[in-house]
Amino acid sequence: MTYRMNPKSAAQAGEGTPLIRVLVVDDHPLVRAGIVAALSNLPDMVVVGQVGDGSQAIAAVAELAPDVVLMDLRMPILNGVEATVRIVKNGGQVPRVLVLTTIDTDAAIVHAVKAGAAGYLLKDIPAEELIDAVRAVAAGRYVLESAMAARVARVTQHAAERLTAREVEVLTLVATGKTSAAVGREMFISENTVKTHLARAYTKLGVSDRAGAVTEARRRGWIT
Repeated sequence: MTYRMNPKSAAQAGEGTPLIRVLVVDDHPLVRAGIVAALSNLPDMVVVGQVGDGSQAIAAVAELAPDVVLMDLRMPILNGVEATVRIVKNGGQVPRVLVLTTIDTDAAIVHAVKAGAAGYLLKDIPAEELIDAVRAVAAGRYVLESAMAARVARVTQHAAERLTAREVEVLTLVATGKTSAAVGREMFISENTVKTHLARAYTKLGVSDRAGAVTEARRRGWIT
């Protein structure tokens, strides 16, 4: 369901200089309300709608034609990364996606960037910085703090490294559905050692869980 803004806000979008049209995507109503409040009554932008999950975001993009989508990552039905992928791949007048989340991990940042996000922000930033970021991505720029950019570069570099023979063996067994404990027993290593091999594989593959690691390793042809 798409939650439309009030008639006055919607009307403002058609007056004078074209405004930056923003769609807010977050599964927490109070968070959405806070974001909308921060972006309301600005001279150069209007919030055209707000929705609560990724699938609704895709429909709202088609219906409301926003310029910028403020996208949460962890949501029900369809997460923010997958929604970003589908929005960016839809073609036509594609909005710029700006991730706004509480998740601060290398894997999440890399996934968002690979999905096509134009920026990545944490929800504890001041309202002024959020507003500046919306303006920046609407103007075609990318918003990624230098520290985050360095983390993306580091993870990307690791991802270019091939898995070790041991990591391949662990992932091959994990792909059959075995638990870490079962893999350890079969390989005559401890469960913690198995988890260490998996963690290193996750970093190299740019993923955050075993399902993603198996899928990505298969895609690259590193395991069968």
